[in-house]
Amino acid sequence: MCGIVAIIRSHTTLEENNLESLPEVLISSLNRLEYRGYDSAGIALGYAEEDGVLSTDPDTRRPTIERFRAAVSTRSLEELKKQVEPAVHSAHTAGRDYNRGIGHTRWATHGRPSEQNAHPHQDCSGSIAVVHNGIVENWRELADELTSTGHLLESETDSELIAHLIEEEIGDTDMLEATRRAIKRINGSFAIAVMDANSPHSLVVVRRLSPLVIGTGKGICVTASDIPALLGFADAYYVLEDDEIASISPDGIHAFDFAGNPAQLHPIPVSWDIDAAQKSGYDDFMGKELNEQPAAIKDTLLGRMTTAGSLTLDETRIDDESLRDVDKVFVVGCGSSYHSGLIGKYTLEHWARIPTEIDISSEFRYRDPILSSSSLVIGVSQSGETMDTLRAISLAKNSKAKVISISNVVDSSITRHTGGVIYTRAGPEVGVAATKTFSTQITALQMLALYLAQLRGLLYPDEIGSLFDQMRTIPDLVQTALDRSEEVLTVAKEIADRRDLFYIGRNTGYPVALEGALKMKEIAYLRAEAYPAGELKHGPIALIEPGTIVIAVATRGRLWEKMHTNISEVKSRGATVVGIVNDEDDQTASLVDYALFVPKTPPLLDAVVDVIPLQFLAYHVAKLKGLNVDRPRNLAKTVTVE
Repeated sequence: MCGIVAIIRSHTTLEENNLESLPEVLISSLNRLEYRGYDSAGIALGYAEEDGVLSTDPDTRRPTIERFRAAVSTRSLEELKKQVEPAVHSAHTAGRDYNRGIGHTRWATHGRPSEQNAHPHQDCSGSIAVVHNGIVENWRELADELTSTGHLLESETDSELIAHLIEEEIGDTDMLEATRRAIKRINGSFAIAVMDANSPHSLVVVRRLSPLVIGTGKGICVTASDIPALLGFADAYYVLEDDEIASISPDGIHAFDFAGNPAQLHPIPVSWDIDAAQKSGYDDFMGKELNEQPAAIKDTLLGRMTTAGSLTLDETRIDDESLRDVDKVFVVGCGSSYHSGLIGKYTLEHWARIPTEIDISSEFRYRDPILSSSSLVIGVSQSGETMDTLRAISLAKNSKAKVISISNVVDSSITRHTGGVIYTRAGPEVGVAATKTFSTQITALQMLALYLAQLRGLLYPDEIGSLFDQMRTIPDLVQTALDRSEEVLTVAKEIADRRDLFYIGRNTGYPVALEGALKMKEIAYLRAEAYPAGELKHGPIALIEPGTIVIAVATRGRLWEKMHTNISEVKSRGATVVGIVNDEDDQTASLVDYALFVPKTPPLLDAVVDVIPLQFLAYHVAKLKGLNVDRPRNLAKTVTVE
């Protein structure tokens, strides 16, 4: 969820441009992308050729790009502005200004947050600068190739490799063609902006999967990863499609497909103000983040399968033999992270065949858990700063257990204190209630289960590949569920005035019910309780009476027929039942009062899809009640105290 901005304009003096200096415009545009979250930032700047900056030595490519970077979390842009001010003053005194620049706000996904890892990245000569959103899946192979031919890599990032790949190609061609050749060697997703010191009148931008928008105005062309950065500078907007590359200049845009054929740019209407644009047109961040789940899951899966057909994790600082010898797993987390652990338990035990316990972090260290060097403790925290989970991790380390973390924030406290980490690449989540971070935590735990099964030799390579391919289908199934939000709204209108709700489920459906109830409590302030459906007769059914709302997760899992019995039990006592039902399951639909349909999903992977209508149910009820879904009362996004 990093932010990219690239600007090129025709005039070089402040007076002619009737704007701030280009560095100030660049930083201002990056500021408009702050809502995406970032831990470091940087810009690269260049003069027009007539300013006499380019080298006259034909035997060298002297660096002529000025680069500024900072890594002080969300103060990085403020720090950049301080760094750039002397350069702006010097240019103004000389009666000139920069004519082009690229900028980036980084949310670390590959390499810790640091100035060294901040974008823009440069090639060995310093003449090429690159900013990149996305993931280079084959970075290991490319890094080995580049270092073997003499390239010096200065950062820990996959993004730096792009600058060196372009450097290898640019010797006999121009920047556009060199970039086109370079990206053919990259597997993964990317939105890239490239600046070459020896190409002073154009920039190159390229896209695959990651968003990229181009805006044109009088004497200026601006490219960014999101519309807010373009507002005020552009009067026409275009989307660069997947697998397209473009040369941009103040005179226009020349776009091509990856084969080199001319591409037709498609204009898009934009009528947003800044606030609406930051939310991508949604009324609130939660609505935006709900709809970002397919992309977040897809990004979390990217690059996990090597070309040799084996799974790999982000940073596994525990050797394979030690992980292979694990005889018990403990998953610790709070709130939604705890629920994701409950779901992950099913795949950890089924695929990796390891006994797994799930603990609420705040209870774990006080129950005197039996830990040893053959135990594996998995700490799950979206922020990586949850104090209770950090304390649980500390206990595990002191007990000589192996520890792996799952977090959405690179170099967070929890990731620095564990022997391995899997990052959920959900990008920043502004809304307090977890949505896309919950979905990606489940995905990460399922990948870890497959990884452990691989190490223990419990699944053949083709079985690992088949299961991973099934996981790759989940984003599309989630999108199908998301597209049915209006159907959920219809049900929300029917139950919005109720005070008490019961959620029931079995197998993976039970933690889905827990998560659905938690969302309803968090943002709609309703009393929502979740139970394993088989426990109804052991107490909770006493509370069922005419008019009670029961929400049943009744998709076709292992215990589907038993759920029918439980639905009948509450119906016979007057409950109104809302069912989460698979497509074409008319039998279950006939048992409930309201059916919310979701696509059929492979076994053990269904929770991520089944939870979508429950997320939306809470969202719509809260909106109907006029509540702030992004900032529910009494809650904080990150709990950093016990």
